This record gives sequence, C-alpha cells and structure tokens, in this order.
Amino acid sequence: MVQTRRVLEGILPLTELPRLLDLLAEPVGEVGYRVEFGRDEYDVPHIDIHAEAGLTLICQRTMSPFVQPIGVDQKLGLIRDESDEAALPDGYEALLVTDGQVCLKDVIEDELILALPLVALSPGAPVEQVQVTAGPEPEAEQPSNPFAVLGQLKNLQR
Repeated sequence: MVQTRRVLEGILPLTELPRLLDLLAEPVGEVGYRVEFGRDEYDVPHIDIHAEAGLTLICQRTMSPFVQPIGVDQKLGLIRDESDEAALPDGYEALLVTDGQVCLKDVIEDELILALPLVALSPGAPVEQVQVTAGPEPEAEQPSNPFAVLGQLKNLQR
C-alpha cells in the first residue's frame, strides 16, 4: 500500500471501536476517515490519518452528556524496530509494524483515544468562582546572622 500510495476513505461505526466506547457516555455515532499511504522525500514510509467524529462525553462540571467534536490529523512513520524511531524526521509519530501489516481500525481508534480531552468540559458550562483567602501577612524578620552564635560563645569565655 505504501509503494502504490493507496488512499482509503470511509465511515466507521463507533460500535466497532470497543476501547473508545468504554470512554464515551453513549455508543452512538461514526468516524469519518481518510488514510493515505506513501513515502516522503526522505524515503520514510508513512501513513497520514485524517479522522473526524462527534463523541458523546460527560461534562465534568455539569455531569451531563455533550457531543465533543474530535479531529485527528496525524502522520505516522512506519518502523520495523523500536530503534528506528530515533531516525524519524520531525513531525512523525512512530507506528511499529512487525509483520508488514497494519490494522487501520486499531490505529484510528488509538488516535481518537489520544485526541480525547483530559477533562471533558462542555462549551458554556458554568464556571464556579472559588474564594481564596490568604493567611496573615508574615512579619518582616531580620535575617539571622550565622556568626551570632560565635559572638555569644566569645562573650561567655571572657
């Protein structure tokens, strides 16, 4: 597919992505994707993944479901050994391919999981104001003199 520069497009139901489903509030919807195989100017085999979906998440402020639009635009460099990762040009993420085959469904699912927000917040969710009170002002202290103890010892010896 890399040598022929194949392009695959389609729609994938969310019900076929079980790891992603575990993170969603509702298992409804689909993912539109476009995957392009090829080699770049450095002869690096790669996959360009473009995917879009509306995923139903639970807002962590209001605890109500909302649809979060997710877009993925990722370039994955295909490597056969983990040591090859360091040779990838900037802008590439590594995708380890041991037997020369890639399960696109799993790769798309991985990229969607990585694109999820750490904390799901619906747009327009009310922001609670937190009152912060500080303790009393610290008194200005004189910096202690490390030689003061020596002075006291000197006075004792007299």
